[in-house]
Amino acid sequence: MSWNDLALRVVLVIIIPFVGIFLGLLYKGFDRKITAMMQSRIGPPWRQPFRDVSKLFMKENIIPDNAVPWIFNGAPIAALVAAFVALVYLPLGPFEPVMEGYGDLILVLYLLAIPAVAMAFGGLASGSPYATVGAQRELVLMMSYEFPLAIAAVTIAWRYGSFSLGVISSDPVWNLVGSMGAIGLVLVLTTMVAVLPGELSKVPFDQAEAETELAGGILVEYSGRNLGIFYLAEVVKMIVVGTLMIALFFPHNISDWYSFGGPEFAGLVVADTLLDVGFFLLKLLIIIFSSVSLIRVAFSRFQIDRASYFYWVPMTIIGLLGTFLVVLEGVI
Repeated sequence: MSWNDLALRVVLVIIIPFVGIFLGLLYKGFDRKITAMMQSRIGPPWRQPFRDVSKLFMKENIIPDNAVPWIFNGAPIAALVAAFVALVYLPLGPFEPVMEGYGDLILVLYLLAIPAVAMAFGGLASGSPYATVGAQRELVLMMSYEFPLAIAAVTIAWRYGSFSLGVISSDPVWNLVGSMGAIGLVLVLTTMVAVLPGELSKVPFDQAEAETELAGGILVEYSGRNLGIFYLAEVVKMIVVGTLMIALFFPHNISDWYSFGGPEFAGLVVADTLLDVGFFLLKLLIIIFSSVSLIRVAFSRFQIDRASYFYWVPMTIIGLLGTFLVVLEGVI
């Protein structure tokens, strides 16, 4: 690797987290607005998440007397850093992963688990009984949805014969399967859609926070800067899981079908690149709407045992059945 390439990677690693924060706050605003419209409410303006974060960072950061300070303060930072690192391993629209060749799909799955673990440790370290119950629920839920998520990811990786997200996103997986494999992929995609609200702790899988039961649960003792960092970790993770689904199932770009030509910059056709970026943002919005907003409006909060059962039994069975069909077609 030349010094120019190394310098470019360093610059992108610095820029991409800020892009993730901006997109995460923007899409969270759209999510809240769309949800309000479906519930016949006016709802907050789309820029409300930006206001919320700026207000949190201006407020006092309170540490409970019974807390373990270094864990309590370190948990939100660990959650945000893990989300940032996962983002640089993912392809963003027409752009290849910044860290391609230095990690793989398995690493991203591990990084996605860190924010949930960090929240649980932060809740346990706060000394609050409400947060302790919330932390227990968070760990139970994480152990439930991680298995179906791993099934979906490994199925796609097996079909490509590679765990590299750069390889996986280079050609849509639908082009590599026949009718039986396509049915299997639809089942695996269904599993992935069901996992997303659990990954993001959204209704009906928000048992760890559950304001009406636990007064905020896992985050009840957090305030000020620490709560703001957790807020940012949540919105960046939303972009990460949405981008991961796009990379696994819908990596299509408009330029794959038609090129408009015109001037080039850094080896990329400007018009095609802009349209591909817009198409990526549209796909991300559709995924967030269908996997988060729509489900949040359609369902109420599950009990923790039912949420765990939902992932361990029906979703795992559906995912394994999809994997079986994909593998069977590949063997035949």
